[in-house]
Amino acid sequence: MSDSIPDHDVAIVGAGAAGIGAARRLIEHGLDIVVLEARERLGGRAVTVPTALGHPIDLGCEWLHSADRNPWTAIAQASGFSVDEKLPDWGTRLRRAGIAPGDEASWYAARDEFYRRLEIAGGETPDRAAAALLPPDGRWNGLLGAISTWSNGVELDRVSVQDHLRYADSGINWRVREGYGALIVSYGAALPVRLATPVRAIDHRGRTIRVETARGTLRVRTALITLPPSVLLAGAVRFQPDLPAAKQAALHGLPLGLANKLFLALDGAPPDAPPDSHFVGALDPRGDGGFRRRRACRPVRQRASPAIAQTGELGMGQRPLRTRLLLVRPARPRWQSGRAGGAARRQVVLCRRSLLRRSILDRARRLAQRPRGR
Repeated sequence: MSDSIPDHDVAIVGAGAAGIGAARRLIEHGLDIVVLEARERLGGRAVTVPTALGHPIDLGCEWLHSADRNPWTAIAQASGFSVDEKLPDWGTRLRRAGIAPGDEASWYAARDEFYRRLEIAGGETPDRAAAALLPPDGRWNGLLGAISTWSNGVELDRVSVQDHLRYADSGINWRVREGYGALIVSYGAALPVRLATPVRAIDHRGRTIRVETARGTLRVRTALITLPPSVLLAGAVRFQPDLPAAKQAALHGLPLGLANKLFLALDGAPPDAPPDSHFVGALDPRGDGGFRRRRACRPVRQRASPAIAQTGELGMGQRPLRTRLLLVRPARPRWQSGRAGGAARRQVVLCRRSLLRRSILDRARRLAQRPRGR
């Protein structure tokens, strides 16, 4: 086949939430697409597994954060999934750790004051790490730091106050009873996906883009990369020519947090632990984890909130490539990698669903109107 004749209009690299969402939208607009996924399953970092207790568990993302405006809420309901609208009882977990009423009031006062400072500092320049706002030798600094590790996926000395302010959380947090990962897999089940097909290189020097995979090479008009920034920074995919400096800076400026989960099955329900209740393991150590008891006496320990999937774009920065080579990532613009006292890296672009609608789809329509031989 001639190098000028593509095999498909668009190759989407990655079958996580962003790749699945983009694929469905592009198909709606008449484009011939193929999704390339290195794993042997859909869903990316969203994965639901069954248990012997009969209740599925999410090893990855679990919460429909800002569920009242999260697009996955409507998708779940339209797909026949059950959305549990019971709000988490995060505000009572210290009580179950044995804290005295007076100490609990002290904790809430310190917490509220810290977040008040955080909100004010987020509108100021220059940017700084959230840890700079902790009171010197504050009694509750360790617990505030522990909460950051499971809510932000990173310590407070790596949380940008400006990015924290940009994260507009509605405070409504729901769950999918059948599993968030199961929902995302279901949403992508009918797509043209090639599993176990890792992409090795993308050559965007010619009239068509060459996508080299472990199972052969494809030629496409547009390559849509939905891989995590950490994967791209590790060099898992080679680009010819290299990504421009602005793109590299954007990838460095949007690191991922770390979420660890440990699932335990206990015999018998603790009397002070009703279903869907939350705990902390201790009141002061920074390395503490959060616990949640689920039905059938399934507690959860987790150190970092799972990331929800929202689609965004990082523009390429070189005009000849903008219409053809796009990088799209689930984005939760909450933290960045600058440490306290150092120059924090500023995020280059933070865009979401509206950009996917305006930019990618507008370009997709133009591509669909072009003859395939051009």
